[in-house]
Formats: sequence, structure tokens, C-alpha cells
Amino acid sequence: MIYGKQYYLDTFRITEPALENLIQCARHSGGDYADLFFENTVYSDLLLRDGQVASGGLHTDFGVGIRVLKGDKTGYAYTESTDPEAMMQAAKAAATISLQGNVGAPCAQATAGRHGGRPNPAADRYPMEQDWRDARASAFVPMLEKLQKLIEQKESRVIKVIAMLSSQVSDILMFNSLGELKYDTRPMGSVTVSVIFKQGDIVENKSASRSWRTGAEMITDALLEEIATEAVADIDARFEAIRPKGGKMSVVMGAGASGILLHEAMGHAFEADFNRKGQSVFSDKMGKRICGKGITIVDDGTIRGNRGSINFDDELVAGQRTAMVEDGVLTSYLHDRISAKYYGVPPTGNGRRESFRYHPIPRMRCTYMESGLAKPQDIIASVKKGIFVDQFSNGQVKIGEGDFTFYVKSGYLIENGRLGAPVKDINIIGNGPAALADLRMVGDDLIIDPGTWTCGKEQSVPVSCGIPTVLVENLTVGGE
Repeated sequence: MIYGKQYYLDTFRITEPALENLIQCARHSGGDYADLFFENTVYSDLLLRDGQVASGGLHTDFGVGIRVLKGDKTGYAYTESTDPEAMMQAAKAAATISLQGNVGAPCAQATAGRHGGRPNPAADRYPMEQDWRDARASAFVPMLEKLQKLIEQKESRVIKVIAMLSSQVSDILMFNSLGELKYDTRPMGSVTVSVIFKQGDIVENKSASRSWRTGAEMITDALLEEIATEAVADIDARFEAIRPKGGKMSVVMGAGASGILLHEAMGHAFEADFNRKGQSVFSDKMGKRICGKGITIVDDGTIRGNRGSINFDDELVAGQRTAMVEDGVLTSYLHDRISAKYYGVPPTGNGRRESFRYHPIPRMRCTYMESGLAKPQDIIASVKKGIFVDQFSNGQVKIGEGDFTFYVKSGYLIENGRLGAPVKDINIIGNGPAALADLRMVGDDLIIDPGTWTCGKEQSVPVSCGIPTVLVENLTVGGE
């Protein structure tokens, strides 16, 4: 959603000349570049446990962050007030930090200039017909109650249901020393359900979620039915699952949520700050083949309504689709303005931050592998002995070495090209570059998972991920 410019100026009680003055103040000690990030976010959440409202909340986060770049140094300060004096003090603090304590001359008054880079409403990727801020929390209680009833009607072994609705709407205004002025309103809605099942003495749990950058119109009967169906799907397999023998074997990763392994084991290693500092296993691989032909890995900020999409990043750089790997060759890192300047390339729109309290760093948006040519059933049929997995959790990754470990929430044995017994309590252990090199088949069934993915890297940001069905050889399966 993009309102008129005056809406944002009024929200933050600021004028265009005042924006110029703040930038001038931030650069008064000789800063090379400065930017301002204004944020007004309204958060709400509602939790239903066993049919009863367990908690609910509404709060607002308001303030401005000011960044100054001087050579290789970054100065950053923020204030929770847009009072002119508070903002000037934050600007001076950021300037001083960028010089490691050297105090410059007093701030000079700036004159208003022509502000370029205004947003394009036609390119808005945040559809919002019903503003979450206009909706009463009590109106959503029947929706969560209905979700619980649907789940209980579908499965008699349910003993507990925890359903949660959360939303946020952020008004954002940004201005920098290049004269760029941008603004938008960023909605986010999320529905999550956790279900506990019991059969005899065995207890299992499953969860399902949906999250999009859209308004309250996302809550429909069709959505509730979809979430409830997913929450109880394959629960028989969970109760019947065995812990197989471990060892090195072929692993088929199902389309969709398996993309979290791509995000964690490869995506982070493509973020430019890790590579600029020589901390990534891919630091010396630019322009080199890292996997087979026909494999393309993308980080995309342009998918309308997607949880990880952006109109522009938190450095005023337009959202875009970035191919990190094209036809098996590493072609791009994920850049913010700092890393882009270091490498002498344009920024890729990956400068993101958790809030105005944080400075932007390279972060993923929606990371996925493009579809290949293979049919999923043919991929499974090609495996004599291995496992099929479609949901992971609790992953650990070493960016420098590329080593990863992921716990498998659900999967099946593959025996002679057919799915066999369901499996549980296993880990997938491997190495990112080696896994890419051992990737043998890519399905034609890419799915972008619609769940509530959040990435933590010093700070948290919403992301999404996806993958088609793929076959990776020589991964270690930790079992009996």
C-alpha cells in the first residue's frame, strides 16, 4: 500500500526541509553518505488455547534511525521521538560514531532540494483492502474458534489446539543524502496453529501456518479449511514412523518447505557481508561453477503479497529479482549499499533491518531454486535406497565451512524407487557446496512455501523460501 507523500510526512510530523536539515547535520563531520529511516508500526496478536482466549495485545513502535557512512566506518543512532531536537541529537551521535569519536562543526541549515526516487504506486507489492489497524481483535475470535473446530472434526486424536493470529502494519518513510525520498505502508498477516495428538501412550504434534503481506481480507473460510487440512494431514504416518538405520545415502527433498535448507545452508553463504569479510565458503567462488547445469537459485523481492517481498529495501533500493546461481554458476551475492560499493556492483535490494533500531545489512527475501525438467515421481523412482523428506526444523549451519545439520520432522524411506515406511527422529547432515555439487535431479514442481518463516541474523526479518523436488546424493542420514 502506498499513500500520498503528505500522509507520511504528517505521520512523522516532519517536513521536506527538515529532512534535508537532518541529513546535513548527519554529514556535518564529513560523512560520505547518510540516510534516515522513519517507522510507525502497529502490532497486534490474538492467541486461542483450547477454545479460550489466552492472550491478546496491541502496541505501537515509533521512531527514526539515522545512519552515517564514512569510509569503512558506520555510525548509527536512533530516537523514539521525531521531536526536532531529539532527531538532531541522534544525527550528531551517528556522525560522531562514524568518526570514532571525532566531533565536527555545528550542524548547518540546509535548503530544500528536489527529491528523486519517489515510489511508483503501480509497482506496489503490498495489497491491502482491509487495514489491520481498522479491525477489532474481537472480530477474529470466532475465526480462531472455527479453525479449532475444523481441526477437531477432522481428527479424533486431537488433545490440544493452539491457534494464533498476528498482524502488523508499518508506515515507512526514508530519505538519503542522494536526495531520494521513498515511502510505503507494509502490511503483514499471519495465522498459525499447533496441534497435539495422542494415540495410546504416543504423543505427536504438527503445525501449519500462512503468512502474507496483505490486509485482513486474507481471513476467509477457504483459508481456515486449508490450514486445518494441513494440520491433520499424514498424522497416521507420524504415529507409524520408525527410526531408520543411518548412513550416507540419496535424499529426495520434497517441494516447498524443504526450501529452508536452501535458505540456511546456501542462501546465507551468498550474503555479501559474509563474503566481503572472507567468512563464507563461497568467498572465492564468484563466476565459478558450483553445481550442475540447469540449476538456478534466486532471491526474489518482487512476488506480490509474498512475506519476503519488498517495494524497496530499507536503504531505498528498489525490490528486484536476483539470480545468485545461473545455470550452475555463481553470478551474484546479495548486496546492501556497503557491500555493493566494495565489489563495484549495483546493490541488489537486500539491505534490510528489523526496525528503526537497527542498521541495514544484507538479508534474504524469498529464496528458491527454479523448477527443472524432471517429474517428481521419476526422481523418486530413480533412487534404489534413500529417504524422502519434506519438512525440516532446528537447523544449524556453519557459514565458513558450509556444514549443516537439520532435524527431519517428516519423511519416508525410499526402497527400489518407491516410498516405503514413514520415518522420524533423524538428522540430515551435509555440506552446502558439496550438496550443490551432488544435486542430480531437479523437479518441475517449484512451490514457494506460504508459512511464517522468520530469519535471524543479528536481527529478525520476515522471509520466505521454496524449492522443487530435488535429488541430492551422498548426504549423511543420522539414524540408528
